[in-house]
Amino acid sequence: MTIAGSDSGAGAGIQADLKTFAAHGIYGTSVLTAVTAQNTTSVLAIAEVPEEVIVHQIDGVMEDIGADAIKTGMLSAASIIEVVADRIEAWGITNLVVDPVMVAKSGDALLQPSAVRTLVKLLLPLALVVTPNIPEAEVLSGKRIVDQSSEEEAARIIGGLGPRYVVIKGGHRDSDDATDLIYDGQSFERISGPRIGTVNTHGTGCTYSAAITANLALRLEPLAAIARAKEYLSGALRESFPIGAGHSPVNHFYAVPQVDPRAAAVGSGGSHGS
Repeated sequence: MTIAGSDSGAGAGIQADLKTFAAHGIYGTSVLTAVTAQNTTSVLAIAEVPEEVIVHQIDGVMEDIGADAIKTGMLSAASIIEVVADRIEAWGITNLVVDPVMVAKSGDALLQPSAVRTLVKLLLPLALVVTPNIPEAEVLSGKRIVDQSSEEEAARIIGGLGPRYVVIKGGHRDSDDATDLIYDGQSFERISGPRIGTVNTHGTGCTYSAAITANLALRLEPLAAIARAKEYLSGALRESFPIGAGHSPVNHFYAVPQVDPRAAAVGSGGSHGS
């Protein structure tokens, strides 16, 4: 299940999450927390979903379909975080991935500053994995990240807030590769991947956390789920293509066999004609 905002451009948010689940062969459900009007260049408007509707979405899915793993994305207000945390705790969810979405790729704010404290207090203690990028990790830890030592200290601080695994993503780092730092409460591990030379990065955070969630649902251990998600995101970035005038999304279905639409059209037309 993804509990997040929608993206009318379909590159991030629940649209990216559901594509990622499908690409992993996982049946995904969705709980809408906000409707955003956005494209590859900017966020034009945000309308939050009423808290009672969010509660009914979660309860409705859980009592009928259930969920082997859940991720949260855009939870823009403290009141939304409160009800989401309440229902996750009520349903006894242990495979929870928290993507602390704060800013869109366009630079538009997606999390109210007052909501950060609620996220830290109520949601992080319930998380198995939290996936901040470097700016988000600085906000959560209250520590400026300038080198490996300060990054590890930030991870320790965030880990002390409750999540079992802290994944500080390295996409914002100025380096030749994209190295993510993983902290499990005791030791550090770094997962490196090539830095893909592309501007098609819209929805990378959503996609990464959704891929971790999908792999947890597939019964992988957390470290293996994180590593496999990293591989998936690298491929989705490498095989991306331009859409729109800004930051295009990744290619979520790069590894899924594609059907030539021209061949399908010919086959369909021939059958209909006969």
